[in-house]
Amino acid sequence: MKEKLFVSFSGGRTSAFMCWWLKTNMAHKYEMLFVFANTGQEHENTLRFVDECDRFWGLDVVWVEAVTHYNQRRGCTHKVVDFASASRDGAPFEDVIKKYGIPNKSYPHCTRELKLNPMYSYVDSVWGECDYKVAVGIRSDEQGRRSTADKRIVYPLIDWCPTDKADITDWWEDQEFSLELPERLGNCTWCWKKSDKKLLLNAATNPEIFAFPARMEALYPDRGSQAGGLRVFFRQRRSTEQILAMAREVCPDTRYLERASENSGCSESCEAFLAAVQ
Repeated sequence: MKEKLFVSFSGGRTSAFMCWWLKTNMAHKYEMLFVFANTGQEHENTLRFVDECDRFWGLDVVWVEAVTHYNQRRGCTHKVVDFASASRDGAPFEDVIKKYGIPNKSYPHCTRELKLNPMYSYVDSVWGECDYKVAVGIRSDEQGRRSTADKRIVYPLIDWCPTDKADITDWWEDQEFSLELPERLGNCTWCWKKSDKKLLLNAATNPEIFAFPARMEALYPDRGSQAGGLRVFFRQRRSTEQILAMAREVCPDTRYLERASENSGCSESCEAFLAAVQ
């Protein structure tokens, strides 16, 4: 009997390569579930990319979104969507904020409620109370992001098929399609976990993507706060408007930040199961 392997597909190039490699090389050993969690704030090109990977490689990717349970001591569960019906307006994210408040460095619940819990909810609804492994797309040049806290998690691109960023770049150059998106816009486009360089460059070149966090800060500044304090998204207690103002001030010429952003890697990206075990 095959072992069970839940594959967390984040929507990035590394994660997609992992999905392809597992499907191509490990289908004889594992029964696999490929799951993508949509927050409603992913870039449209990320959604297209997940759909393309699914169609090209026959992954049968399951798209899930968070279902928030108000007035209950219960984490988010899931609903199944698809490319056409997936939220583009941040509705799942807003529902989580209505219950838990604005996430930030001090309250990092967005990954837990928008990604982890919905994905686990779906997998458990299919496989029930059984043993399974969780495949996470961390590369061999990202050893520092690895954790041994959860024994279910496996790292195929470290242990089974050692792969670094250069390998990923080279592989995608030979494919019929790719993710048409700068790395700085991956995951939630404006994510508070991104480096300042990426945030300021995104704010300077794509200010429209900050409409959602600005609206959330206006609507729910005190939601979820125990002591009545007002929450904002970004590090050093900066609001969305402050990030946009900083970008207008320091980014009249974005060439330097573009280079710095490209060189900063993706260590601050939102990998659901990495966040779970840190």
